[in-house]
Amino acid sequence: MSTAFDSIKRGLLEAIEHAEGRAPETRIHRPRPVDVRALRSRVGMTQEQFAARFGFSTATLRHWERGDRTPHGPALVLLNVIERNPAAVIEALTA
Repeated sequence: MSTAFDSIKRGLLEAIEHAEGRAPETRIHRPRPVDVRALRSRVGMTQEQFAARFGFSTATLRHWERGDRTPHGPALVLLNVIERNPAAVIEALTA
């Protein structure tokens, strides 16, 4: 086999191990759920202000607060960071 094939095969096997949580050097971070309504209230913003400040659409924020949808992926990560240190996120996003 070619070295390119061996490299691709090794990468695929590593990806499978990672996905199954078997890779010993891999640490998987799963952000915890966030009560978006409580978070927004804690930072003292309206839905429109919160959505505009942190880059969410107001409609999405409303869905999260009503429980129609739950945040996931990068949005959930951002909400976790906002929950821990909203001032740092606001500062980082201020040009």
